Amino acid sequence: MQLGMVGLGKMGANMTKRLLANGHQVIVSDLNADAITAAEKDGASGATDLADLARQLSTPRVVWVMVPSGTPTEDTITKLSDILEAGDIVIDGGNSNYKDTMRRGAMLAEKGIEFVDVGTSGGVWGLKEGYSMMVGGSKEAVTHVSPILETLAPGADLGWGHVGPVGAGHFTKMVHNGIEYGLMQAYAEGFEILRAKKEFDLDLHQVAEIWRFGSVVRSWLLDLTANALADDQELSHIKGWVADSGEGRWTVFEAIDQDVPAPVITLSLMARFASRQDESYAAKLLAAMRNQFGGHAVKSE
Repeated sequence: MQLGMVGLGKMGANMTKRLLANGHQVIVSDLNADAITAAEKDGASGATDLADLARQLSTPRVVWVMVPSGTPTEDTITKLSDILEAGDIVIDGGNSNYKDTMRRGAMLAEKGIEFVDVGTSGGVWGLKEGYSMMVGGSKEAVTHVSPILETLAPGADLGWGHVGPVGAGHFTKMVHNGIEYGLMQAYAEGFEILRAKKEFDLDLHQVAEIWRFGSVVRSWLLDLTANALADDQELSHIKGWVADSGEGRWTVFEAIDQDVPAPVITLSLMARFASRQDESYAAKLLAAMRNQFGGHAVKSE
């Protein structure tokens, strides 16, 4: 099947490689000319811009957008809406907010252009293992692009599915990422408790390897944790500063909007915020209050 790929960051480039390796024809476009050259060496055809990409695609055109969420995605889809024609299909495989996705879908629908939102998980391992994809859009559009999805997934009928109308794919991926925050935080806290028990001198990598097989807490995240602990259990080369992509926040906002209690996901997001503080004013104030009401000692700077 023929596909236009817009955006050759790490995931977009790996998706392109996986598609090419399985016989698909891919025309690529990116602001980085070197990225296009690299994709051409893998067998892709390069396009100078979005208009050139559209000219090279046969109708109905299918264009997969894999650029950063927010303004880059907005600008790319807006430009494509003026270039593509009725019956063409735009796929957004990035981490867009589902509300933006629904708005963009409505905008494209006015021009007869189909929109498919693909919440994509798999990260840097997707090229080898395949990608988990949560897909939103019309039945007709999803059916048309299913050969692409079957190729990118771990198996033709594994790891992907049509979950609902436009917006449903990115909504499902948003909640997926919120769950991921909670799982990661639980592992992180558990291993810190293990490390704190100095009298046992536990080998954290060994523990991770034990848990990977037969344990009820085994998971791919645990596999990756074991990898991280293999060479340096102290993680001395890593600063304890944790970013968030935004989807954890969106999940918490949605939980509030839907009156759904989500304390684990919410607190895991708060823990990431706390990791970015070199000095916590709140912690200072807590110490001061304990000193005021109980005369508890405080530590000086």
